[in-house]
Amino acid sequence: MDFILSIPVIGLLLQFTGYLVQVMIIQGPLIITLATPIALGALCGFMNERTGVVNIGIEGMMLIAAFAGWYVAAIVNAGAPSGGGGPLGITFPLLMGVLAALIAGVIASALHAWLSITVRADQIISATIINIVALGVTSYLNLLISQNPPLSAGSFSDFRVPGALADIPVVGWLLTLLLDHGPITLTMLVLVVVLQVLLYRSRWGLRTRAVGEHPRAAETLGVDVIRLRYRNVLAGGLLAGLAGAWFTLDYGSAFQGGMTNGRGFIALAALIFGRWTPLGSFGAALVFGVASSLGLAIRQTPPTGDLGAFLGGVPEQVFSALPYIVTIIVLAGVVGRSIPPAADGQPYEREGQGA
Repeated sequence: MDFILSIPVIGLLLQFTGYLVQVMIIQGPLIITLATPIALGALCGFMNERTGVVNIGIEGMMLIAAFAGWYVAAIVNAGAPSGGGGPLGITFPLLMGVLAALIAGVIASALHAWLSITVRADQIISATIINIVALGVTSYLNLLISQNPPLSAGSFSDFRVPGALADIPVVGWLLTLLLDHGPITLTMLVLVVVLQVLLYRSRWGLRTRAVGEHPRAAETLGVDVIRLRYRNVLAGGLLAGLAGAWFTLDYGSAFQGGMTNGRGFIALAALIFGRWTPLGSFGAALVFGVASSLGLAIRQTPPTGDLGAFLGGVPEQVFSALPYIVTIIVLAGVVGRSIPPAADGQPYEREGQGA
């Protein structure tokens, strides 16, 4: 084995594979945590695009929700301090913050829905406007607020698997992997399963797929295409709002301008890679979570031996850019192979309705 590891290139690849497996085993809960905003953003895109509405404004929706959730929670906490908090660190200010984030996500989605569905504007331009406005407004407001004493309502706490269960071989690791998270990440895991089941095992799922593929045929069968698109886009806003709340109320406790760092666009890549399904999108989000945790692991606990020496010569910025590099590789690999819903991006006009 030592001889194989000493072979140039092959040895480094084997060492890297072993190091990657080690990181995935040790940092499993962190991988799922880091995948949370990407998975929720992908679910937002899923709700939109499965009914034929393209949404590249997920980034902006998440950013608006992150700011609204943080600010409302901080203001409520300043007026009514939360004290010790309940299970998972749940407090009244944090709950108000999550509610504010959800409302902000729905408002941003309502604007996109109105422009895309009613006005029948170009959906790419509509979502781009949301991204630009979100970045500018939240950065400006944060600059104004930062001149005052820093505001914070804290953040949620992670669930901890009891030691007796965590020590059970394999089972304990699986329980820790799935349960050792904050409430927003736990909610995401439940939503992935629920939406996957509903997509293929419910009337809503059947109608959603029909509207995304053949809206006019669905309309002839009694499905209100306009209403269903509105409902799904607004529901997607709730998911984007929850993703935004993760940044400032679960994973962190403060807001920074542009803190989503392109996660909304990575979520779109996860949606495409996951073939427009909740479970597939979650699996793709885990790939990006692995890339993020790998970058952290290399910077904090680099591997030893030849692999460590090799990685030591790589600029640190490369490790920070790993999720984005993976995004490019993934999109390059699935272009032309992952087929979106047939009516995706096509405004719907009822027969007899004026242009």
